[in-house]
Amino acid sequence: MSNNSKTYTLAFYNIENLFDIENDPLTNDDDFLPTSRKRWTSKRYENKLRKLGSVISKIGEENTDAAPVVVGLAEVENKTVLSDLVRSKNLIEENYSYVHYDSSDERGIDVALLYKSDVFKVENSETFSVYLQNEFGVQDYTRDILLVQGKLNNEKLNIIVNHWSSRREGEKETEYKRITAANVVNSVVKMLKKEDANARIIVMGDFNDNPNSKSLSLLEKESSLYNPFKTVWSRDKGSLNHNFGWNLFDQILISTNFFESSKSSLSFNGANVFNNKNLTQYHGKYKGQPFRTYVGKKYKGGYSDHFPVYIQLKNP
Repeated sequence: MSNNSKTYTLAFYNIENLFDIENDPLTNDDDFLPTSRKRWTSKRYENKLRKLGSVISKIGEENTDAAPVVVGLAEVENKTVLSDLVRSKNLIEENYSYVHYDSSDERGIDVALLYKSDVFKVENSETFSVYLQNEFGVQDYTRDILLVQGKLNNEKLNIIVNHWSSRREGEKETEYKRITAANVVNSVVKMLKKEDANARIIVMGDFNDNPNSKSLSLLEKESSLYNPFKTVWSRDKGSLNHNFGWNLFDQILISTNFFESSKSSLSFNGANVFNNKNLTQYHGKYKGQPFRTYVGKKYKGGYSDHFPVYIQLKNP
């Protein structure tokens, strides 16, 4: 790497239920209280913050000597946990700020964006709701989609952070929810391109779908996005493991103008899953899988049931 070239890491991480230990009467956070069956105590909470901070600070470090400039997050309860996370032992030196809005999700979990305010200058942020109905015509509340606009290396980036509906009731049964979310993202991209035909767009998230799923194909096609994670995903590589098979629900897609290096100072320089050995189960039948905080009600003391994913952008 020449002295004047710089590589920036942009990451996404589903951090598996980062709840504080206080009861929020407005959401279903009862599993994550000191009195619950999970016994979510301040000691366990502090341990999780410390562990997540150690991971975030190292994402993409093999190609750059700095922690990521932005990190999209899924499964954060509120501003309190974000504030505690950015001030935790392993992150306090990194000087992260955050963008977060409370959504109407029934479990009270939201998406957020951490960013290094001395490198990435936020200019605007807003959320977009995904309107879903269940079979009885009743609204089904889910996570909002977050748009953050700002400047990195003097170039405007539009970052869209997602956490789409899960497959809990079955992949096919819930597919329409994720297609609805994809359509909302497509409409946001359309709006951005209307304002600026050359808008540089990054769509990141836990999509609860793989790179070859209908919802992701729709996103790629309609919004003319490139998905580098199509080639990252393999039989033995993904961001989460289900029944001993790897899924890659966590992905980052980019507008194709990140390949036009002559026109711009920021160009695409690779994508990967951050599956450092420390983040995995060390032994037993789940060896190599993400080392989780909980399995059901059983406390394991790990990081998350997902690995983070990241892309790198380089200025020549």
